[in-house]
Amino acid sequence: QVQLVESGGGLVQPGGSLRLSCAASRSISSFNTMGWYRQAPRKERELVALITSSGSTHNADSVKGRFTISRDNAKNTVYLQMNSLKPEDTAVYFCNAHVFQYNYWGQGTQVTVSS
Repeated sequence: QVQLVESGGGLVQPGGSLRLSCAASRSISSFNTMGWYRQAPRKERELVALITSSGSTHNADSVKGRFTISRDNAKNTVYLQMNSLKPEDTAVYFCNAHVFQYNYWGQGTQVTVSS
């Protein structure tokens, strides 16, 4: 079993930055992948970015060049650095861990981009 706790969400103006953190309850070094997803009102949950155990990353086209996912195995934490935020980035952001055949989710953190 893995517990994931997100933090770092909030209200930011367009063009601003936020850094989300996802702390896992145990070592993440062997996790297949960890990732960030988001869900806006009346929309389906979508992949934002993921990172593999070897450090390879994948970003959704909508966030390429603006968002960066990273991991700190020593702290059992994954980060999502979000720059140049747009109103359409407004959503609840969820952390995900894929461990063997299991998927674990955090409770989500709200990100609101508005002037």
